[in-house]
Amino acid sequence: MAGLMVSEFAQSERLRERARRLIPGGAHTYAKGDDQYPVLAPGFIERGEGCRVWDVDGNEFIEFGMGNRTVGLGHAFPPVLEAAMAAMKGGSNFVRPARIEADCAETFLRIVHGAEMVKFCKDGSDATSGAVRLARAYTGRDLVACCGDHPFFSTDDWFIGTTPMNAGVPRATRRLTLTFRYNDVASVEALFLRYPRRIAALILEPARSDEPVDGFLHRVQEICRREGTLFILDEMITGFRWHASGGQHLYGITPDLSCFGKAMGNGFSLSALAGKREFMRLGGLDHSDLPRVFLLSTTHGAETHAMAAGIATMEIYRTQPVIEHLNRQGSKLKAGMEEAAQRHGIDAFVYPVGRPCCLTYATLDRDGNPSQSFRSLLLQETIRRGILMPSLVVSYTHQDADIDYTLEAIDGALEVYARALQDGAERYLVGRPSQTVYRRFNQNGQPPRAVYARKSA
Repeated sequence: MAGLMVSEFAQSERLRERARRLIPGGAHTYAKGDDQYPVLAPGFIERGEGCRVWDVDGNEFIEFGMGNRTVGLGHAFPPVLEAAMAAMKGGSNFVRPARIEADCAETFLRIVHGAEMVKFCKDGSDATSGAVRLARAYTGRDLVACCGDHPFFSTDDWFIGTTPMNAGVPRATRRLTLTFRYNDVASVEALFLRYPRRIAALILEPARSDEPVDGFLHRVQEICRREGTLFILDEMITGFRWHASGGQHLYGITPDLSCFGKAMGNGFSLSALAGKREFMRLGGLDHSDLPRVFLLSTTHGAETHAMAAGIATMEIYRTQPVIEHLNRQGSKLKAGMEEAAQRHGIDAFVYPVGRPCCLTYATLDRDGNPSQSFRSLLLQETIRRGILMPSLVVSYTHQDADIDYTLEAIDGALEVYARALQDGAERYLVGRPSQTVYRRFNQNGQPPRAVYARKSA
């Protein structure tokens, strides 16, 4: 087993200084930034295999983030790697389409049953923004509604303008996106009462930490149909984790458009916008009744090795019990963490949240409020014990022994957590706590004095 009591990150620290000089924030994904982790954390990963990763200092961890949920099968999963390498040997990008583009589309559409056409790209933001553009073109409307309880849809202005981190997004653009609450049909109805026949698209995830209740998804879809609004499901996380055919299959609903990515390529860059032919055709060449839509056109969107990885990954999900394994191991992890928290008398302050195949966890302070300090402390103490768990997301390669060892580490970390509830987290946390991504300023969410002075000058 991993077995390492981790404490040394000298190489990471040196590399961090170099990266910050070269890369804004020191990373290319905000969720991977230093501000998301405690001071005592690996700064850079060297390699991964299965459910384990090794950092640049040689520390070994069992990982439960799985590349921000992009790696469902496991790091460097051999059948996926072999397919990608074989395709790459024949070239990765050409001046005309490659045969594998049609092969990948057929594979995808065999699995995602409600979709009739698909277009591939490289990341989730392009897919969701393409869906929004398509909906606006089809309806001739400007407004978009997105679920305010779901944390991320796109890096593009139509969504980022709804967050506190909206610097650079024009006010006019911000006013075009509306929000509603998950499992709150009244909040959806209120939007359409306020903006009748003006909303082009409504987008949400099928589920996240909460399951849809009282037919929520179907009721929202009925409202959209009544109002002539396209109903879009963001399946970046639920796709290839809730079910091989997506959350839409699990919940028995067929959206107008849906967006997939993350685990679809097991870490390779591949995402998809899929939907009914009636809408998707507007981005093609076979219509003349409506204006052309510049739907998706990415230079690297059809790289052969990513397509090959996607085909191999989707076939594994189709033929092997991946989803069953994720739910089984996640259930063990959830039950074990709950039992450990009860044993330490802190089950009201730290507990797993969500579906077993895609768990996160809550970390509350002594007053019962969500706490970045206590989240950082839990991360710090599990990292010390050889576990890297910004979430509790399992993969196909997490075996029983990995779960057992992880629960031992969590038990030890919760012992520290329990003491910190009495003594204060700052007594046990080394350095500053982590922070949320969506904050307006870097310094604890507040502007530095120089900014205030400049504004008042």
